[in-house]
Amino acid sequence: MRKVIFDCETKNTFQEVGSNKVEDLDLSLLVIYDYETERYETFLEEDLPRLWRILEKTDLLIGYNSNHFDIPLLNKYYPGDLTHIPSLDLLVEIKRAYGRSLRLDAVASGTLGISKSGNGLDAIVWWKNGEIDKIAKYCKQDVRVTKEVYEYALKHGALKVKDITGIQEFPIDTKEWHAAGGNTALNYTLPF
Repeated sequence: MRKVIFDCETKNTFQEVGSNKVEDLDLSLLVIYDYETERYETFLEEDLPRLWRILEKTDLLIGYNSNHFDIPLLNKYYPGDLTHIPSLDLLVEIKRAYGRSLRLDAVASGTLGISKSGNGLDAIVWWKNGEIDKIAKYCKQDVRVTKEVYEYALKHGALKVKDITGIQEFPIDTKEWHAAGGNTALNYTLPF
């Protein structure tokens, strides 16, 4: 099964576009980790046709808040519908297991002992300053953290959260995670 972990960054905020719809934002870049190639790759808007070829051969898209944010944002650019590709949104799974949403940073700190290197608002400032390398480095680190959280959950059947009371472990059922994917990769655009 081909799995891809991904994260998107934007050029602007909801306030700047005067809307709370993800589709009204503009993509600055995204990073993927492809389990098939075991590589991280960065994509700017002009690189998206190359990304579509990868995603169309993907059996499972994995992200953090990806069903609500990243997939709708990418769908703005995609000539088909990315929601046809099976996805695993770790935020949804964590909310189901823990009972409420948790920031990736809180899960990464508790589970892995690492913190994110910034936030999405930093990436917008970097975009406006032309600091594409900083955005790519930040986004790649988010993908790496998401990957490590995903792999930890698969291996241990649990995650940890760091909050004001300390570190709390909670079980997470991963049995169905691979069932979300499967050999379903299709060609959604032409002429690939």
